[in-house]
Formats: sequence, structure tokens, C-alpha cells
Amino acid sequence: MSSPLALRLRGGSPVALVLIGVLSVQFGAAIAKGLFGEVNPTTIVWLRLFSSTVVLLAWIRPSLRGRDRRDWLVVVGFGASLAAMNACIYQAFARIPLGIAVTIEFAGPLALAVLGSRRPRDLAWVVLAAVGVVLLGLEPGTLSPAGVLFALAAGAAWASYILCSRATGARWPGFDGLAMASLIGVLGLTPLILATGERLDSPRIWLIGVLVGLLSSVVPYSCELVALRSIRPAVFGILLSLEPAAAALAGILVVGEQLALLQWLAIGCVVAASVGATRSEAL
Repeated sequence: MSSPLALRLRGGSPVALVLIGVLSVQFGAAIAKGLFGEVNPTTIVWLRLFSSTVVLLAWIRPSLRGRDRRDWLVVVGFGASLAAMNACIYQAFARIPLGIAVTIEFAGPLALAVLGSRRPRDLAWVVLAAVGVVLLGLEPGTLSPAGVLFALAAGAAWASYILCSRATGARWPGFDGLAMASLIGVLGLTPLILATGERLDSPRIWLIGVLVGLLSSVVPYSCELVALRSIRPAVFGILLSLEPAAAALAGILVVGEQLALLQWLAIGCVVAASVGATRSEAL
């Protein structure tokens, strides 16, 4: 049976659902970044996934009956991609501005959009995105090499997330697959948290962790899973192209990260390249 939340989301516009998810995940990330001086970024990721998993399991109560080996392989892949994507991008956020990190991260979805294409014009979009990344490096004193590498790793995990979320939505009803994937992600990160020995005895940090979990996991992933069932992949990709700009906006409004004109131009190049590549894929 579908949960009341699933039924309400299914009644919304797929485009609106994706846009809500885009804004929610980036503002949640900006709020999380405010805790990095107190808590390790990976611990924030664990808090985010733990709180969202508790909410999802309590609300959805997924049914595990009748699940075959293929179902479990798909959802384990989804959970692994969720954990890797979040852990890597939060490490990038700790080192470089939000908008820049997400712009670099977007190399993953962009590569997925043009993967296997043999049309010469699609290479132009790759070149445009590469120009954007190069422009980011021209602004002195901005980029940490480790931050860039973490953002690139997050991009690879994001591409995997897109593929796995589509497969999970096709094989698991409602939000059952999302709930199980979140649980798998939490279990995968737990040994890392135990190894740090970090204490989580602050109610304030737990409250912010719950808020980040809702904004950055429950809301966007639920919206995207519902939207992917009825929206064309090309349209979904174009809407996701707004992620770098949304991250930059969240960085400005929440944590006061100001970007130079050259960096905004770089973000614009990557957004334009993603929109162009996605539109070409649909033709």
C-alpha cells in the first residue's frame, strides 16, 4: 500500500516536484555546512541519513515480502550511491564553496547525459562544461585540490544515483525502495562514525541533523522518485541543471559565500552545457 505522503506527492506537478527537490537539497546542505566547525562532515552526513531513515521507515513501513535477488541488488546499489554521493560532496563543501562544489559535481550527470553519444555536436557541450571548470580554476585562492577531487567523486556517485533511483522506482512500490536504501546507506557509514570516536551528545546538533535530513534527503529524494515515474528523463535532466545555481544561491543566503563574476560565469557554462546535452539527448 502507498503511504499518504506518496499519494499527495503523486498529485503534484512533476516539474514542481523536481524544483522543490533541487532547492530543498541545496538549502539543507548550506545549513549543514554551518556545523562543520563543530562536527566532522561525515558525521553530519550520518546524522542526515539516520534522521531521514527513521522518518521514512516510520512513515512508509516498507514491505519486504516477495523480494528477489535482483530487487535487493538494485536497492543496495541505490543505498551505496546515496552514502557515497553525500559523504563525498560534504567533504567538498568543507573545502570549497557550495556553488563551486556542485558545479564540479555536475560533471557526473553531464557525463551520463552524453555517454554513448556519437554525435559531434554533443562534444560541444562537454567542451563548454570543461571551459566552466577551467574558469573556476582561474580565480586565485579559491579551489582546494582535495575539495575538487571530492566533488568529482561525488559526481560519479551522483550519476550512479540517477541510474539506481530509476531502477529502484521501477522495482519497489511507493517509497519502499527509498526507505531501504537510506537504511543501507546509514549502515554503511556507521563503521566510519564509530572509528572517529566522535561524541554526539548535543541536542542542538541532533535537531539540526534532523532538519538537514528532512531538507536534504526526505523531501528531494521523495520528490524525485515520484517525478521520475512520470517525467521524461530529458526534462528531469534539464531541471537538475539548476543544481549549481541553487547551491550558489544557498551559499550566499545561508553561509554568506560570495562568488566572483568569473565563478558565476563558470557556473553558467556548466548549467548551459547540461541543458544543451539533455535537450540533444531528447532529439
